[in-house]
Amino acid sequence: MAQPLEGLTAIVTGAGRGLGRAEALELARLGASVVVNDYGQPGRDGSGEASAAPAEEVAAEIRAAGGRAVAHLGDVADHEHARALVHLAVETYGRLDILVNNAGILRDRMVFSMTEDEWDSVIRVHLKGHFNTTHFAAAHWRERSKAAGGPVHGRIINTSSEAFLAGSAGQPNYAAAKGGIVGLTTSTALALGKYGVTANAICPRARTRMTEDVFAGLPAHREGQEPGGGGLDVLAPEHVAPLVGYLASPAAARVNGQLLVVHGGMVAIAERPRIAAKFDTTKDLFSYEELDELLTPYYAQRPPNETFAAAEVLALKHD
Repeated sequence: MAQPLEGLTAIVTGAGRGLGRAEALELARLGASVVVNDYGQPGRDGSGEASAAPAEEVAAEIRAAGGRAVAHLGDVADHEHARALVHLAVETYGRLDILVNNAGILRDRMVFSMTEDEWDSVIRVHLKGHFNTTHFAAAHWRERSKAAGGPVHGRIINTSSEAFLAGSAGQPNYAAAKGGIVGLTTSTALALGKYGVTANAICPRARTRMTEDVFAGLPAHREGQEPGGGGLDVLAPEHVAPLVGYLASPAAARVNGQLLVVHGGMVAIAERPRIAAKFDTTKDLFSYEELDELLTPYYAQRPPNETFAAAEVLALKHD
């Protein structure tokens, strides 16, 4: 029986560890040939010497299981590295069909303490990194579609975060980058739909080295599940990977421009922001006094600092 991704080629960035590794393994299990990208720096803040070892180890793991994979050492935030990554996929397997953007770093700091470099580096890796690979993949699919005279199979799965949805006090750079990724995703979805390409974003919760502080106090098992009983950690990256596999498949052809929250056996589809209330001036122009009469009572009756429930999970402790 044919696998759902048989004959397709995927790129997964940041796939040497954690979430990206789980996603690369799942795509290979579903039949895809996988280009495993990772810059291999040991620090979750992007520090340390680049190393091909993490990507090569995952690629070797896929091949040992009977799959097809090659490793790519490269910084996706570097435009030429991203070009080479897409070129490697096409050169090795003849085409690119799936792009999973996962690579990222953390440099957490309160907004009043954050340095310019801490801001720039996180925006660069997350947001520019997503753009770079998307740019070259989109150009590839556009050319293929024109040559074929119709739609092709193209899938982009981007990695956002509930830090964008709920806010995260010590991560203004990360939250801004993840919000930007959602905007990039919806714009890309509109631009590439006519070529048969979909673009969606996920907000995963997964216990990795990137989130060791965020989820440090959360239990590894669901309520009622016995610790040590062999059950998978409720925040294991493996809970996220199947959704990525689905979004990469032909079955998800009608899923486009969507934002999905996923973790521990749960998938939630987020709606676009909706108007909560509307006020019209009784005159030609709002005055300060009229706005005060309308808006102050409205906000006075709402809970203070009202936000998504996920904020409790994402609350971080920072100096």
